[in-house]
Amino acid sequence: MKEREHLIYKYLRSSKRFPHIWCPGCGIGILLGALIRAIDGGGYGKDDVVLISGIGCSGRLPTYVDFNTLHTTHGRALTFATGIKLANPSLKVIVVMGDGDATAIGGNHFIHAARRNIGITSIIINNQTYGMTGGQFSPTTPFGLKTSSSPHGNLESPFDICGLAREAGATFVARSTVYHARLLEEIIGMAIGKEGFSVVEVVSHCTTYFGREIGLESPVEMMKWQRDNAVRVEKAKDLGEEELRQKIVIGVLVDRKAPAYHEMYEKLIAKCRLEDNAL
Repeated sequence: MKEREHLIYKYLRSSKRFPHIWCPGCGIGILLGALIRAIDGGGYGKDDVVLISGIGCSGRLPTYVDFNTLHTTHGRALTFATGIKLANPSLKVIVVMGDGDATAIGGNHFIHAARRNIGITSIIINNQTYGMTGGQFSPTTPFGLKTSSSPHGNLESPFDICGLAREAGATFVARSTVYHARLLEEIIGMAIGKEGFSVVEVVSHCTTYFGREIGLESPVEMMKWQRDNAVRVEKAKDLGEEELRQKIVIGVLVDRKAPAYHEMYEKLIAKCRLEDNAL
């Protein structure tokens, strides 16, 4: 308990209004704790980290932490992060987004940030709905689900965030639920340490909207559902497609090496300066 209290006072901005604005039982608080522990465990100084968010329930998160922070426009968090990383490659640039923010209005930026393999840690909180604006269906909402914007059932097939990141070129892709908080902390730490574009999908729960649509009335019920339907990637390799249907595969899904854009960019700048000086 003393250690946790120490981290709270070390990393949270005590001048900000608490309790936080998230709904009671929301999983974002669990993510915040895992993120703080991962940063502390990595030995990064507060001035070494930039935490950026877009718009949505996750957008408030940088307000509460004592890092370099930026709250940006809807879907554009990765563009701001790209500029910061290119301006100062030594910084650990972390972007926190929701599933709608990252893969709907921000989907094109997400694909191309992965394609460039720029050194940004992208944390996507996937609660399968637009929680802040009324529970509309998002790009990850299950097919057929009734929501405030699909009262007769969602007619769109959902994105696989990790699959999209893998195919677009991200060099580190992992998934956890908020129930598996220690695994979440571990893979966030691994993602921050990666030089290229890293993606951590955080399967969370929206207690206000999504839960009531699937018949789960409380945060406890929703987290038990995560526990009972999650399968470690090591075990998933031995299961068939039908056995994995409706399951959440958690763990590290991709960990590979590729040239990082910001490193190549720095080399290009150095080369051009040498050529200019030789004139």
